[in-house]
Order: sequence, then structure tokens, then C-alpha cells
Amino acid sequence: MADLREIVLDTETTGLRAKHGHRIVEIGCVELINKVRTGRTFHTYLNPQRKIDSTAYEVHGISNEFIADKPIFSKVAEQFIEFIGNSNLIIHNAIFDMQFINQELTLSGRYTIPMHRAIDTLLMARKKFPGSQASLDALCRRFNISLHTREKHGALIDAELLALVYIEMSSGNQGQIKLDTNINRAVSSRNYPYRIFEASADELRRHACIMKLIKEPIWMKSNSV
Repeated sequence: MADLREIVLDTETTGLRAKHGHRIVEIGCVELINKVRTGRTFHTYLNPQRKIDSTAYEVHGISNEFIADKPIFSKVAEQFIEFIGNSNLIIHNAIFDMQFINQELTLSGRYTIPMHRAIDTLLMARKKFPGSQASLDALCRRFNISLHTREKHGALIDAELLALVYIEMSSGNQGQIKLDTNINRAVSSRNYPYRIFEASADELRRHACIMKLIKEPIWMKSNSV
């Protein structure tokens, strides 16, 4: 069986909407083979050729001055395309990042990436933990993944965090403790919050009706001994 290669991807941008002309300022990618991180990454800052919105700056802290001398996307496009290859992309809120990635690919004269190659961990989390918060921060807290080294959002560090979250959600680590020496955090797997699910009045009523239909239940016999 061939190894399963996946790429965990995150971006930081000048604003929220690609269709309004916003561009990517940072891309971070982490390689997984069979749900295990290999240590291979792709990371670059980009000159978006436009100003960064103040609201976006508050999120990622990347300034216009910092990215002024960084390459434009077309200069690193081939390296990016080579790194991701034909692998599926693991993305939190995939629609957001895919619209920006495909816009950059189009502007640089490359083929776009079909949406079916993206695995959305936001949708995974909402399905796996219905009714619970599904942000990356919330999932890190759920799986006891430390956020103490992350003062602001960053594409590479968020991709590293998402890789840990994705591994937990898709396969888990059978309760092991793993030490991540690259970003200095201990990860306790399967550390789910304890929850109590109480039966409703209707469920209790149905249970009582069913119990009445059982003749000479064995638990009554054991209690009489």
C-alpha cells in the first residue's frame, strides 16, 4: 500500500475577501505521511502589492513595512506547487484559504486547485463535536495542545497546530503523550472533557415502560440472593 501524503496548509492575508482584491502575505505548509509529521515544511512571506487592512494586522501582526521586500507570489509559485504536489490539503475553514490560493495561482498564470482536494477540519470538528466550539484555539484546548508560544496568528505555526489537531481528530494516538520539540509543547492525546448526558423525561418514561415488559429480569434475581 502506498504511503498517504497530506499537506496541512494555512495562510495569512491582507483582508477577508479575495474578490475585493485582498492577497496572501504568508503561506505555511506542513507535510504528513500516514498521519505523522515528517518535519518537512514550506513557509514564505509575500509582498501582496497592496496595503494590509488594520483589522488583518491586528490578527497576524504582519506589517506593510515587513513584507515590502518579500517576493511576490509568482516568484515562489513553482516551489509551492512542487511542495504540495498532488496531495490533499488539510485546511481549517478551507473555503477561505482556497479562494486566496486559487486567486494567486490564477494571477500567476497557473492552474487552480480543485476544491475536492481540500479536507476542511472545521467541518470535521463540527461533525465530530456538534454544539461545541470548533475554532483552532478551541480544538487545541480540547486536545490539550499548548498555545503559550502563539501570541498572534501565523501561517506556519497555525499549520503546525492544525497538524496536531488533525492527527487527533482523524486517527488519534491511543492515549500516548507526545513531546513536540520543534514548538516546545507536550500533547496529551484523547484528553476529552468529561461530560454528563442526562436522560430526558420522555426517555425515562419509555425506559420504565420497557422494563415492565421484561418478565423475571436477571438483575432482580441477583438482588434477591
